[in-house]
Amino acid sequence: MPFGRKIPKRSTICAAVLVLLATGCSQGGGSAGGGEFREADAKAAAQRWVSTEFTPSTLSKEQQLAEMDWFMKAAAPYRGMEINVVSETITTHEYESQQLAKAFSEITGIRLKHDLIQEGDVIEKLQTQIQGGQNIYDAYVNDSDLIGTHARGDYVLPLSDYIAGEGKAVTSPTLDLEDFIGISFTTGPDKKIYQLPDQQFANLYWFRYDWFTDPAIKKQFRDAYGYELGVPVNWAAYEDIADFFTSKVNGDGTIDGQKVYGHMDYGRKDPSLGWRFTDAWLSMAGNGDPGIPNGLPVDDWGIRVENCRPVGSSVSRGGDTNGPAAVYALTKYVDWLKKYAPREAAGMNFSEAGPVPAQGNIAQQIFWYTAFTADLTQPGLPVVNEDGTPKWRMAPSPHGAYWKDGHKLGYQDAGSWTLLKSTPAERRAAAWLYAQFVTSKTVSLKKSIVGLTFIRDTDIRSEYFEQNAEKYGGLIEFYRGPARVQWTPTGTNVPDYPRLAQLWWQNVATAVTGETTPQQSMDSLAKQQDDILSRLERRGYGGQCAPKLNQERDAQYWFDQPGAPVAKLPDERGKPETLDYDELIARWKKAD
Repeated sequence: MPFGRKIPKRSTICAAVLVLLATGCSQGGGSAGGGEFREADAKAAAQRWVSTEFTPSTLSKEQQLAEMDWFMKAAAPYRGMEINVVSETITTHEYESQQLAKAFSEITGIRLKHDLIQEGDVIEKLQTQIQGGQNIYDAYVNDSDLIGTHARGDYVLPLSDYIAGEGKAVTSPTLDLEDFIGISFTTGPDKKIYQLPDQQFANLYWFRYDWFTDPAIKKQFRDAYGYELGVPVNWAAYEDIADFFTSKVNGDGTIDGQKVYGHMDYGRKDPSLGWRFTDAWLSMAGNGDPGIPNGLPVDDWGIRVENCRPVGSSVSRGGDTNGPAAVYALTKYVDWLKKYAPREAAGMNFSEAGPVPAQGNIAQQIFWYTAFTADLTQPGLPVVNEDGTPKWRMAPSPHGAYWKDGHKLGYQDAGSWTLLKSTPAERRAAAWLYAQFVTSKTVSLKKSIVGLTFIRDTDIRSEYFEQNAEKYGGLIEFYRGPARVQWTPTGTNVPDYPRLAQLWWQNVATAVTGETTPQQSMDSLAKQQDDILSRLERRGYGGQCAPKLNQERDAQYWFDQPGAPVAKLPDERGKPETLDYDELIARWKKAD
């Protein structure tokens, strides 16, 4: 979900201070105090970091030290260099900039400047370097949502090629690519890996477990709707639960005298409104075709590809951006925002809406990013018990009426290391060492504890998270469970993420305000996407995978073909279905 600030930050000033700290730590030689690099000092630094900071780890202390020793020796040709890398400002990257950059410099002798800037600025710097060919940063952490763009361009160095060739001597023998849970997200249509995941998080269903398990509240719901209150499996159940808490619980939509709401969202005309939709909202409704990590031939943006060539977004070209499933997705979003969320939610953006569930008056949220987990576990919050455990839980998101088995069911953000061809080879090699260092098994478990943005399966299954799972409200169970594979980023059907993503929030916003109907909004979006695909086709962007638009046909022709797009369903509600949360978790643990 590029372009902007994704999660609530402690403060902009704090982020700026961390950048200065990281910069200050990197000045001088390979140690914090500068001076000539000595292997004895590096080994002592490795001992210190492993003993005091890089704990716990999935590796033994001896294995950690061996891994650090490899980094020290591999870095020998690059000692004394100062490398510049950049990422957005989130907790995980703050930890890297403040702690891991310093450790890397002390152990390798490579001076490291890790800048933290807003995500939109990361993309701007990346595009400037691509267009101008001048090296601004030696490596970038940018979202894997750009995989379709990167794979079609000639500016990113595929990591598969780099590891096998130029970068072989600086590729760690303990990298273990198969341990990265998001490696499929960073793999192009040519099956090459283009980026290395550094952090990732999902959007899931969030709910007040304490309310959902309250016997009196459960009875009220059962009496009103005829089935059990629980985790909604489909949108029909979510809608009933939203209605219940907003207007019916205790007769007037209150709990303990406080007005509560059955839904939370945001609707201001703002770039973050685009993420609300491109981050797999349409796939949750059932848009596009089944397929993991993304639907083929039609993905969750409604873009159809044939032999890796995007051929259209509009239903008239075989796409699904303005098909019945997409219109249904937008219609439900607008209806729920207006009926069941606090009145002020329609005027909020992502950052403003994010902290609202922590205030204690929201019963459930269908679209909630796990990056908020740490913020909603702070002692003293109305949603946290006195013993520090959360009153809430997270679970798989419910799906819409058009969804079928095999569809993706949600979104994962995967910020990933990206190397550009315009970076000089020596600087690229040194930056690649740092990218591997901050994702290494020596440090990744501690980094996961700090930021809760898991990248390695071994970390998720570590003893630490086994013993502390109850602190995280279902996050660990989700990542260990079988459902996680259905949560994926934007895929390779999207050939120019920066240009196409900008269209979404502008078209969705007019549906929120009532200026256009959901159908009109999605018709406009589909046409604008096709216009961009047409321009990319004329440029030949992507070579053999460049867009090549289908000729327009009557919509019924495409509805009669197998798969997406599908005609409007006579019943877009269906039978509501819920699951008991504790039974769901027990089922996952049994399958683990």
